[in-house]
Amino acid sequence: MRSMAKPFIIFVERFYPDPFVFAIALTFVVFLMAVGMTDAGPVAALSAWGGGLSLLLEFIAQIAITLITAHALAHTDPAQRLLRSVGRIPNSPAVAYGLVAFVGGVGSLFSWAFGLVAGALVARQVAVEARDRGLRLHYPLLVASAYAGFVIWHMGYSSSAALFVATPGHALEEQVGGTIPVTETIFAPWNMIIAVITLITIIVLCAAMRPKGDDEIIELPDDVRAEADNDGGSGGGGGDTAVATKVETEQRTTLAEQLDSARWITLALGAAIMAYLAWWFATEGLNLTLNIVNWSFLGLGLLLARSPIHYVELVADASTTVGQIIIQYPLYAGIMGMMIDTGLVSVIADFFTGISTAGTLGFWAFLSGGIVNFFVPSGGGQWAVQGPIFIEAAANLGTDPSRIVMGVAYGDQWSNMVQPFWTIPLLAIAGLHMRQIMGYTFVIFFATFFLFGGGILLAGAGN
Repeated sequence: MRSMAKPFIIFVERFYPDPFVFAIALTFVVFLMAVGMTDAGPVAALSAWGGGLSLLLEFIAQIAITLITAHALAHTDPAQRLLRSVGRIPNSPAVAYGLVAFVGGVGSLFSWAFGLVAGALVARQVAVEARDRGLRLHYPLLVASAYAGFVIWHMGYSSSAALFVATPGHALEEQVGGTIPVTETIFAPWNMIIAVITLITIIVLCAAMRPKGDDEIIELPDDVRAEADNDGGSGGGGGDTAVATKVETEQRTTLAEQLDSARWITLALGAAIMAYLAWWFATEGLNLTLNIVNWSFLGLGLLLARSPIHYVELVADASTTVGQIIIQYPLYAGIMGMMIDTGLVSVIADFFTGISTAGTLGFWAFLSGGIVNFFVPSGGGQWAVQGPIFIEAAANLGTDPSRIVMGVAYGDQWSNMVQPFWTIPLLAIAGLHMRQIMGYTFVIFFATFFLFGGGILLAGAGN
């Protein structure tokens, strides 16, 4: 299996640019495709691109808050103690890689952002604990294992497409004939079975790709180890942040300083947020929107933080993970605008719907979703541009719309394994470059094609 990954490792190291350069290159590729494959001319394509740059500003803010609050929550003292405990579990390389993939996968089923952050932190902590015990681990594969778990995020609680169609008043309600409850998408037995099989498969694959010779192993870098120590990952209780907080606590003399360090303030605010969430779920059921996920992370983080100033410090540290995403997402929004306004996305979707039958439409939705996600790496944005076309085709062919929803979702999560955009927050924590991990995720990409494609075909066959 290691030899199978090697060609992809070489390919990525030689030819894959930085994610920002990747986004710029995709912009020009889509521009040429729009001009060449649609009736739009260069001026129309340029206008569509410029108009699209601001399409996702609200979503960008939501994504940034998700990543920051998830990162801050994962760096609270109780979360760090849990991470240290998890990091001590592996007693062999195979168990280490498999454990990290498991945590990344289960975390992603709960929330895509939490999965990325928790996976990266566990990968780093496992490497720290292993190094202290003399267990040699290939750090790039550990981090790749964390990202591999992300391949099942759209099958879980934060599935953008599934939550969209489950919300009363959604844009496709008339075409679908109402809402599609999550019991027919996320919690459908066939989806849960595919998710479990996929998770087991990636655990086995990540363990199987481990280097056999010591000369191939790249251990945890010293600078990443130092950062883990500062986060409290290898002992102590928060590293520099803990020391700074202790000093502030000892030196607080004014009322303002006492309020800054008063834990009851964060406890009160956190409790208020959790009370609101309890009311929300009591009245709305399992309506897990991105905003509700954000407030969940914020409320828990506040409850577990030592003080208001401590939480502010955690947020300041977390903000380093979102810079590249904030600057790149407008480029992808521009690509999305260009694909929508020039009709390019319709050309792609119409091709796949034109060769579909009632039983295969879900599969072609999956494949189309994988292609479009390469240019629009956003589950919600992707569903907005593809959903109407495939839902209309489903109505004409008599296909269960739940298969279409999950088909597009499967495609989105599948091609993330070769789309470097969502590696950014994970790599910011892990301290690696995208080229060091994506050779391994190429293997996951090819393996999950058969799992997702075959699974959605079987689900469609029972239509």
